[in-house]
Order: sequence, then C-alpha cells, then structure tokens
Amino acid sequence: MTDEPPPSDTTLFARVVAHAAQDPGRPLTAALGLDGEAVARLIGRFLPHRWDLLRELPAAADSGDDAIEEADVRGYLAEFRAGRDGEVEAWLIAILARRMREANHLWQDLGLAGRHELNTLLSRHFPRLVRRNAADMKWKKFIYRELCQRDGILVCKSPNCSVCCDFASCFGGEPGEPLRSLATIGDDRNGERPAAGAGEC
Repeated sequence: MTDEPPPSDTTLFARVVAHAAQDPGRPLTAALGLDGEAVARLIGRFLPHRWDLLRELPAAADSGDDAIEEADVRGYLAEFRAGRDGEVEAWLIAILARRMREANHLWQDLGLAGRHELNTLLSRHFPRLVRRNAADMKWKKFIYRELCQRDGILVCKSPNCSVCCDFASCFGGEPGEPLRSLATIGDDRNGERPAAGAGEC
C-alpha cells in the first residue's frame, strides 16, 4: 500500500476559503486577512467555480483590523518564504497571521483535515521555517515563542524543553476533528474531492 500524495494547493486553499467563509460576524476578507482584490485573485486562481463568495462581500471590503501581534507574525513568516510564488506566499502569510488569532489548533482554524495538511502547505512555501521547527513544536507555540525570544521576553518555565513540565502542551499531538465537513469542498472539476475518512487525524 502506497502513501497518498499530499493534497495540492488547490485542494488546501479550497478548504481554507470555505472554512473562512463560514466565519460568523465578519466578511471573508477580514476572516482571511486579505483585501477584496487579493481575495478575488485567490478565488480566480484556486476556486474559479466559487465566484459567488465575492458577491457576498460588502462594497470596498478590506482586510479588517489587525490584532496587536499580527504585523510581527507576518514579518516573521515573510523571512522564510521560499520565493517560488510570491503571490501565494503573500496570501499565506496574511491568512496564517489572521487565523492564528483563533482558539483552536491552527490546522483546525484554517479548515484543514489535520496537522499534516498544514505541514504540507508550510513545507511547500516556507521550507526553511519547517526545518527551523526541527523538534515539531506546535505551530502557534513555535511562532509565538520565536517572536518572544526575539524581543527578549522569557516565556518558558525551563531552560530546556526536555525537562519542562509543559512539554506535552507544546510538543504533544494535536488531536481533534476538522471544524467543518470536508465532504463538499473538494474541487470536483480537478478530481480532488477528499476521500472518505480524509477528515480523520
């Protein structure tokens, strides 16, 4: 039995956008951290069958207000971009910084099927960042820890992760179910509808 190939960017962006479109109380632009022009370009590239999402946006929809740390997260991620596709990397930087504000595992708040799909996106577009997180710390923990260390802020109880009493909360698994069904958001036109059970971790 061979391993399944990693999902394409088309499949993963379809999941991210579909999930963000269900975010209550704010337009798709604010849920993704992108302005209307960027969202239109993203949909045109990855979800051309979902132009209806643009019709639902208010006029002159913008990316919404940043959280206090969002610009720092974007700046940090930008340092590690692969440089293969600047537009996609710019979208991902904004989306990751905005979705990191949510309360669940980052892969869940992106609408992905599991942490492995987040790792696929990051490995494609930010491979040096993935290598930097060699111990596979949870992504929110890792990025915020990196930012705090840059500012000289001590956030850890122990000088060494291996002896820390909170080790499991930083490096443990990220169990949980996807926050929405994946059954209807694959792109049928490209033959990329997720297989049954794709939402299992």
